[in-house]
Amino acid sequence: MTRNTVRIAMNGVTGRMGHRQHLVRSILALREQGGLDLGDGTVLWPEPVLVGRRAHALRALAERYGLTEWSTDLDAVLADDTVDIYFDAQVTAAREDALKKAIAAGKHVYTEKPTATGLDGALQLARLAEAAGVRHGVVQDKIFLPGLLKLKRLVDGGFFGRILSVRGEFGYWVFEGDWQSAQRPSWNYRAEDGGGIVVDMFPHWEYVLHELFGRVTSVQALATTHIPRRWDEDGRPYAATADDAAYGIFEIEGGIVAQINASWAVRVHRDELVEFQVDGTEGSAVAGLRRCRVQHRSATPRPVWNPDVPATEVFRDQWQEVPDNTEFDNGFKAQWELFLKHVHTGAPYHWDLLAGARGVQLAELGLKSSAEGRRLEVPEITL
Repeated sequence: MTRNTVRIAMNGVTGRMGHRQHLVRSILALREQGGLDLGDGTVLWPEPVLVGRRAHALRALAERYGLTEWSTDLDAVLADDTVDIYFDAQVTAAREDALKKAIAAGKHVYTEKPTATGLDGALQLARLAEAAGVRHGVVQDKIFLPGLLKLKRLVDGGFFGRILSVRGEFGYWVFEGDWQSAQRPSWNYRAEDGGGIVVDMFPHWEYVLHELFGRVTSVQALATTHIPRRWDEDGRPYAATADDAAYGIFEIEGGIVAQINASWAVRVHRDELVEFQVDGTEGSAVAGLRRCRVQHRSATPRPVWNPDVPATEVFRDQWQEVPDNTEFDNGFKAQWELFLKHVHTGAPYHWDLLAGARGVQLAELGLKSSAEGRRLEVPEITL
């Protein structure tokens, strides 16, 4: 067995997602299992180099997990020829310039989304990466989660017949920060810092819809700020200038209509924090992050509208659970494994910077649709 070390500069790992999902549950989890076995006698051993602005936080992370390399000097890390991959989980506003530097340094790049603050910047990144001949990927974690993998199994198996519509509900109450600390960083609620639920979640909706049902061809959205005043990490009040809720209607090639609501100002009355209901001529399904339930045409009850008498049916009991049929790994880790294989072996991989640009495009058009109060076409983009 040959062990090949892959050195990964990980920028932004002191943040919530970079720390928990990418460092701990992906890269360190791969190390705990002995590396990534490629099945040909080769094992890839990921060696993280922690990068960020706060030396004390990086030092604490390194000591906590027994890592030896960290730096606050991104330029120096990118100049190191032994570093193979640059990963970015910084705040959105800082990402584009860092990715350009990494591409110019000849590093393969893997990044959180959105990849840039606008479509022009996102397309430029994709073109720069292609011109430089580096491999590139964008985190699209939702499609690697059990619930949506089961949903894709249903789509691929023809369970729905002709798919008619998709309904999505996402969100939870993010505390304002005055008498309970907020679960999300304050920059998420400042437009000037790259915050807002549209730029955060519409890229997710783009790849979920694209991967499962087809290309999004139009968008009509309403973005709003329900909670105009919040408190930051130091307990200071600030004006929330970014949208904290967005209500969107998306047309998909083939005539499918998707309606997805997203809000950080909604209290949860669902089984999971995000759920998608898909209705087709032959059956329907409701999928969350973990579970997926179905109701086939042959087993669809016959509800009758009568508001004068209490409902006696328990509607949730009329659905059937889709079995796992396999073991599901962490979605972030599963995509990391595919990207590492792509870098090392050239294995096919289409969740790239162009795919990331489609997400930025949909967010940009969603905000424009909301501002102008009209439905907008979503042009197909290419390099």
